Amino acid sequence: MIFKLENSINQRINLQNKGVELYLKREDAIHPFVSGNKYRKLKYNLQEAEKQGFKTLLTFGGAFSNHIAAVAAAGALFGFKTIGVIRGEELEPEIDNNPTLNFAKQHGMAFKFVSRTNYRQKGTPEFLDQLKKEFDEFYLVPEGGTNTLAVKGCEEILTEDDKTFDFVCTAVGTGGTISGLINCSKPRQQVLGFPALKGDFLQIDISKFAKQSNWELITDYHFGGYAKINEELVTFINQFKADYNIPLDPVYTGKMLFGVFDLIEKGYFPKGSRILAIHTGGLQGISGMNALLKKKNLPLIA
Repeated sequence: MIFKLENSINQRINLQNKGVELYLKREDAIHPFVSGNKYRKLKYNLQEAEKQGFKTLLTFGGAFSNHIAAVAAAGALFGFKTIGVIRGEELEPEIDNNPTLNFAKQHGMAFKFVSRTNYRQKGTPEFLDQLKKEFDEFYLVPEGGTNTLAVKGCEEILTEDDKTFDFVCTAVGTGGTISGLINCSKPRQQVLGFPALKGDFLQIDISKFAKQSNWELITDYHFGGYAKINEELVTFINQFKADYNIPLDPVYTGKMLFGVFDLIEKGYFPKGSRILAIHTGGLQGISGMNALLKKKNLPLIA
């Protein structure tokens, strides 16, 4: 298994007269398709699948899932067949018109489309047994990729060079990335998570994996919930790209950095603080989001 790469670079974000330093860890630049936290989460899972002799990976996701795209690309790279169980039966006729699903299809992924009601049963033994009857044996990668092996991979995001930062900020989806960051952070560092979803259930999920207590969730920047977006966020993402030549995804990193900039303006971070934000990738989702924005007559992401 050739999952090897150099550590991502920390790019300084020049802030004028804010009294703090901000750097962005460019995990998005790891690989064009298996990038950011998806690379980290898949690394040890694919090694384990190979070790156990599995030839097929099966996972779950929605219409514009970064995880679905990354699993398909990783399978093509490393010789695994891939199966995506997709939420929403109505999506099946739209594969070729959906940029994420079409990308996964082009990388060899087979699909099973299920209703939203049935999708909620995806973790039950009965549902998984039915999938095994249909597809034979497979290595199960959970939705979003988060499990113990995924957290292990995310523990490699921070390096010794990052120990000088006071705050580490990341977007939060299923909790795997922030758990890994907590585990590899220094006790004096504060890890801040910016959930992309509504609800406080993430506290429990993260606590299952996190080995330190130096973390906090900032829940004010989800913009209404998962994949919700408005003109203010689009404007911020486009201005950030214009200012720093760095694209941001609208579901995760865009919201996180919007929150970081807002907290800086509000004086949340003490003067002299050094802040490291993690760019977790997800850029493949921009085209799908733009299709939705176009339907709503909203500005598009550049």
